[in-house]
Parts: sequence; structure tokens; C-alpha cells
Amino acid sequence: MEYINEINILDAIIHILDNNSDEAILNEYPLQLTEEVYEFVFKHVQRCLKDEELKYAIFNKERNIVKEVSQEYLSGENDLINVSKELASQMFILMRAKGNIPSCDLLTVVFTTEHGPFIGIFKMDYIKNYMHNVEFVEGKIGIHIVPQFTGLPTSSGRIQKCAFIRPLREENPYDLLVIDKQPKNNKDDNDYGTNYFIENYLGCTIIENGRDKTKQFINAAEKWTQSALKENADGQEVVRREIKRRLKEEESINLDTFTEEVFGADEELKQNFRTYAIESGVSENIELDKQWVEKKLKRVRLKIDKDIDLYISEEAYNDLNRFEIERVGDGSINMIIKHIRNYTEK
Repeated sequence: MEYINEINILDAIIHILDNNSDEAILNEYPLQLTEEVYEFVFKHVQRCLKDEELKYAIFNKERNIVKEVSQEYLSGENDLINVSKELASQMFILMRAKGNIPSCDLLTVVFTTEHGPFIGIFKMDYIKNYMHNVEFVEGKIGIHIVPQFTGLPTSSGRIQKCAFIRPLREENPYDLLVIDKQPKNNKDDNDYGTNYFIENYLGCTIIENGRDKTKQFINAAEKWTQSALKENADGQEVVRREIKRRLKEEESINLDTFTEEVFGADEELKQNFRTYAIESGVSENIELDKQWVEKKLKRVRLKIDKDIDLYISEEAYNDLNRFEIERVGDGSINMIIKHIRNYTEK
């Protein structure tokens, strides 16, 4: 995946999209990027670019207002105020048509990176805040707590839907980066949360990148290990340690080679693992996202027999002087933490 590390905010503007209003409240002025406001915007951009759910996407061939006006700005043919107002108006039209998309502020941000310029679109759904309300009743003071739904996500909060659009060029592996988190327990396919942002607003299609494929392999392998080797901690440990070794040492993983070398002569396990992986969407050849792998392997979390949690660094996990797996011989294992000089209880 093409990671973005250098971010320089150039401009930003915000508009109000309230379902209780007949029209969007469109700003005529960009934000004053004071130190505090700049930090607020910067942290949201930075956090979203590092989000595990950030995806590659390409614009569909059909005409789309968001694609057209964003390219007008990125090519210098239009200014941010006009472009952001059009972006906000399109979202508000969609909100009115769908009927149950949450009210929000739409934040549009322009920034440069080591990979070129981007225009960012953030749907800032309101969060519930509480404030006090002071009343005078018969000469006496009464103070109450009342909820408000106009608060914006804090700089440490998670944005549910956003997009980062770059200039369209044939050589680029993607046109835009997208986060489209769905509401939990969403059982209605016609609900606002399923696809309106990607399909109706952005008019784009998600495509896989190296990080997606790497995560897909790891997740499929872990689910298979928990199911196929249940009550066999010894076998589980062999598979997991081999996966970690290959993620660390190799640039890619071939599914056939992996199953052959890990499961050896056990044809049933080889076929079982391979079939499960393919059905889970894993590619025959997985080009590993080495930067994501390095971050993923820094710490190991082990959930042991449902009632023990163990967090351990990669260094300690692989150091036999500090941590060791002892095979008992009946499929179970002992995990031994050695030479402890200090510990705290939390």
C-alpha cells in the first residue's frame, strides 16, 4: 500500500448539513487555520490516513459530480469555496432523498503529501454532548443537564466516512482513498449505512491493495487454525509461528508452497487449509505489505483458554531466555515466562 507520511494542510472549509433544515448552510469563507484549528484538522487527516479501514478505490466511468468538481479544483480550474459548496450540496441532496442519513458538517480539506496533492472530504457526524442549563424558577436557581447533538468528532475521535481524492492519472494505482464504516448491527440492506457514500456519493469501486491481501491471508489462516486445530494448541503454535516467520522474512507467500511446507505429508490438512483460504478470498500468491506486517508483528496478543490475556513484544516472543513454548506431547503446550525481575498488577 502507498502510505502517506508527509501532510501539509493548505486550506479547509466546513458546511452544515442539517436534516431539520430545508437547505444546506453553505459557508462563504475558508476556515481560519489558527494553530488550534490547524491541529484539529491535521489530526483528523493523519488519523484517517492511518486507519486500518482505509481502502483504495477507482472512480466509475459514469458521470459523477464529486469526481468532476474535485478534479476542477486539483487542476486549478475552480476555487475551494465553489467546489466545497458543490460537494456539500450533493451530499445534502442525497441526505434528503434517502431520508435517514445522519446530519453532519461536511469538512473539505486541501493538503499536499510526498505523493502529490489531495482534496479530502470528511462527513463529520454529530456526536451527543451534554451541557448544563440554568433556569430561574420562582426566584430560585434550577440547573439541569440537557443533551445536544451538534458536537463534532474530537481530534481523537473516529471518522466514519471520508475520502481523499488525488489528480486522475493513468499511472496511479488508485484514484482515491476511502473510509466507509458501516453501522453495527445493520440488518437492513436498504438502510443508509450500507453503500450510499461509496456508490451514490463518490461513485467509485473499492479495489484491493497489498495490505488488504496480507490481512486477508492472516485473518483466514487464524480462523482456520482456531477451527481445524481446536483443542490442539501444539499444532496451532506451529502454524502461527510459521506464518509469523514468513511474514517477517519473505516478500510474498505462495499458497501451494505454504501448505506443502507447513503441513508436509498431511494431505487432508493441506487440502483443507487451501480450500478454506481460497473460499475466504485469499489469492494464490500474496504480495506482502511489509510496512503493515512490521507494525502488526511488533506485539503479540494471546488469548489463552478464554480467561488469560497475554501481551508480549515480538522481541520477547522470540527470545528463548524470556519466553518459551514447551510441548507436553498430548496436543497441549506450556507457555513459560522466564527470568522475571519486575512486574506490576493492574
